[in-house]
Amino acid sequence: MTADLGRLLGEVGAVLLDFDGPVCSIFAGYPAPQVAAELVDVLRRRGVDVPPDLASEPDPLEVLRCIGATGDQGVTRVVEDALCAAECRAVETAEPTPYGREVIVAARQAGMPVAVVSNNSAGAVSAYLVAHRLAAYVSPVVGRAYAEPGRMKPNPAPVLQAVRAVGEPPGRCVLVGDSLSDIHGARAAGVRVIGYANRPAKVETFQAAGADVVITSMGEVASMLIGRMDD
Repeated sequence: MTADLGRLLGEVGAVLLDFDGPVCSIFAGYPAPQVAAELVDVLRRRGVDVPPDLASEPDPLEVLRCIGATGDQGVTRVVEDALCAAECRAVETAEPTPYGREVIVAARQAGMPVAVVSNNSAGAVSAYLVAHRLAAYVSPVVGRAYAEPGRMKPNPAPVLQAVRAVGEPPGRCVLVGDSLSDIHGARAAGVRVIGYANRPAKVETFQAAGADVVITSMGEVASMLIGRMDD
């Protein structure tokens, strides 16, 4: 696996990172189920009849996705605004992923552009990068399209937006992500993909989904990139 990772990183010229997972745990101090429940409360205050499965949904991004699928743009924008505000609050207590910073810095020092491609809002991602003195290393930040949850990953559109910005062909880019939406979005965009299995159960899932390489620590990528600088 180490050899596969080294070979992959030797074949690419740009690193794309998902945010929540590879870079940090955005909801570490402001739990995602709490945010999701607050979004449901927003819906109820708007007079929306919330079905039981949505009322118990623990993922705020899925709440937004479900509302977006109804086609009511007014309500979708209200939920989007509430989620953006919650994410900006959440990054204040986000927990950095071990070696996430090292991956970003080492990639840039190795001459590789680094982009973030996230289903979280660009404003929240940028706020985190500024607070952690990483903003100078990352460009572009491609966040969630405003009130268009159908364009979130696994839709390849945000991945392709990042690819165009870094100026490398899709096959010369690698996305590091910790969810199936990352893997499927990268595959649809023609981008190489490293599955970050931050839970043991994800290893086989990511392998089956077609990840080029599966890692269990961002330190594996950091070590390879640092080694690339030393070559």
